[in-house]
Amino acid sequence: MSATKKILVLCPFPQGVAAGQRLKYEQYFPLLEKEGYKFTISNFQSRRMWNIAFQPGRVFEKIGWTIFGYIKRIIDLFRIPFYDGVYVFLWVTPIGMPIFEKIVLRLNKNIVYDIDDMIFMNDVDHVKENIFQKMKGRKKPIVMMKSAAYVVVCTPKLEEIALGLNKNKQVIDISSTLNTDWFQPIKKYEKNEVTTLGWTGTYSTFPFLDSLRPVLLKVNQQRRIKLLVIANRPYSMDGIETETIYWKKETEVIDLHQIEIGLYPIPANEWSLGKSSLKALTYMANSIPVVTPAFGTNFRVIEDGVDGLLVRNEDEWVASIIRLIDDIDLRREIGENGRRKVEEKFSVKANVGNYLKVLNAITSK
Repeated sequence: MSATKKILVLCPFPQGVAAGQRLKYEQYFPLLEKEGYKFTISNFQSRRMWNIAFQPGRVFEKIGWTIFGYIKRIIDLFRIPFYDGVYVFLWVTPIGMPIFEKIVLRLNKNIVYDIDDMIFMNDVDHVKENIFQKMKGRKKPIVMMKSAAYVVVCTPKLEEIALGLNKNKQVIDISSTLNTDWFQPIKKYEKNEVTTLGWTGTYSTFPFLDSLRPVLLKVNQQRRIKLLVIANRPYSMDGIETETIYWKKETEVIDLHQIEIGLYPIPANEWSLGKSSLKALTYMANSIPVVTPAFGTNFRVIEDGVDGLLVRNEDEWVASIIRLIDDIDLRREIGENGRRKVEEKFSVKANVGNYLKVLNAITSK
């Protein structure tokens, strides 16, 4: 057996908490370790910082943890040359110019850069520009995409951008994927007096859920519904019965199984072209029928009417939700087809070869 290859992972968040990390590369570690890779994780944000990041106030504590993150990165610089490869997710450090990114690229030539969002865009409508947002380094992803040995993206639009930038033309499009051993199909479909519509996500994308209020108000006039939100902060929608469940890894599947119809609203703009339909895939992996706009990667994830419903306007949103509320057999058919689609194309088992291809390519030089 060949010698173990050591990979240093530089990521923003603690392991096992952020969807962008959990449902992309993190879940592949056990399988890749069987192939001879050993991973060392260095997260910029501490678990404490993750817990308080979206809370108001605590400014000095947040500054302190940010400084701590930079100290960790300085220590990382001294060990980077001794790894067979370095896997960078989103950025090396969050603020300012791409100084740390350029140093990392010089210290180790075997860099994989993983980007799953249009974080280099300015003036994103749904993002409230606080001081921290204004300080974020928008040029960092550009520098990384240009010079990384391999770039991992998750949508065709990001692939197009990365191919236009990367000097090696080494880019691979790997969608967000689900561990189908962890996510399990729901056991039954039934017509209840109140139908639970569900949404899962983080505080930063609450504005997308807000955009569905006119739709849900119209549905609520015709059928009895409840909105279940699984998130990292409380949420309420005026005029709609709403329940919030705080996301926890331990209860994630049980909580998702309370959802009878999954909602995935996204705006039809350039920013959304960087989204890999992760919410839709999460519902589908649990065999929950999903309703979502006919836009972006939703077209490659969902075949309309077969494993999900694609909508183009408010009236179609209302009609599709009511259709699923009334037709239990359709819910079951779409839910089961969605689960099958994830197993075949968007599961960890179906995509582990893609990650192995990337790591083998950078470490065989």
